[in-house]
Amino acid sequence: MNKNYYAIVMAGGVGSRFWPVSTADFPKQFHDMLGTGETLIQKTFSRLSQLIPKENILILTNEVYNDLILEQLPSVKQEQIVLEPAMRNTAPCILYASLKIKKENPDALIVVAPSDHWIEDEVQFCANLQRAFDFCEREDTLMTLGILPTFPNTGYGYIEYDKLDSRPIKKVVQFREKPDYATARKFIQSRNFLWNAGIFVWSVQSVLKAFEHYNPAMYSQFMDGYKALNTPDEKAFIKENYPKAENISVDYAILEKAQNVYVLPATFDWNDLGTWGSLYDKLPKDEQDNAVVNATVILENASNNIIRTEGKKLVVVDGLQDFIIVDKDDVLLIYPKGKEQEIKRITAIANEMK
Repeated sequence: MNKNYYAIVMAGGVGSRFWPVSTADFPKQFHDMLGTGETLIQKTFSRLSQLIPKENILILTNEVYNDLILEQLPSVKQEQIVLEPAMRNTAPCILYASLKIKKENPDALIVVAPSDHWIEDEVQFCANLQRAFDFCEREDTLMTLGILPTFPNTGYGYIEYDKLDSRPIKKVVQFREKPDYATARKFIQSRNFLWNAGIFVWSVQSVLKAFEHYNPAMYSQFMDGYKALNTPDEKAFIKENYPKAENISVDYAILEKAQNVYVLPATFDWNDLGTWGSLYDKLPKDEQDNAVVNATVILENASNNIIRTEGKKLVVVDGLQDFIIVDKDDVLLIYPKGKEQEIKRITAIANEMK
């Protein structure tokens, strides 16, 4: 394995649209959402470690999830867990982790990957990642892996690339916000738009140069503590200074401003598993298109439902179509799939009732 390969795994999200299974105390990345026997973060770590030395995989997360990570990833050492003392967006944590990596290995090549996504063809994933690493080793570039759209999804951001670029790795024209349905259809018809999967690849030198040029205030703020990084003094510096960092995504902080951004259209199947509906799409189904995780079921006049329980609880359903049915501890959710985006609002109401 190449000792210059590193990964930053983003594992600080709450996944509130997967309530009641995903909660602030125990978010979705620590659950076996697909019923495979592995949690999402375990699958992510296993996938990345096929190409990247395990000791070079950093886990970025909130302080409250430290023990969960050590429990679920026993090969990870405490120093590989990069703890955020305050909730911020992706730019501060990526900059922080990248500076730690530079101090350890200035020749590092880094992939930034979410901890809670579903990727089916891991052989193709590793092949795509290898190609991106090779490109970033040769070129001063910021890369992302884009997903070929299969329908006009309004829940994803899009990457527009140069239509005339015939090379396998395309020059990015711009990042586009989550569109409305009509705009998403135009994107699909244009054939030069990809879904933004939030998977980034770059050399540590390139990404830090971009931060220094496009977000000098944040870069300077973290560089003030560079000597403390990877030493016993790191924790005190981060605790005092991290909450002062701007709450901004890496897209806004550097990627949308930089001129050296490229995208590789991915050849693996991908799903961000952001909602119960996206999970439903990836689960096996019965003749009536019901997807069942863990539960034992008796189903009559029921179709297109997703049913999930903690154990092998018997669930009897008659006369329901297109519903989310989830039993977890003291919560039973029975909710229309068509309104799944509102589950985040319901979660907030439920938390207020506690």
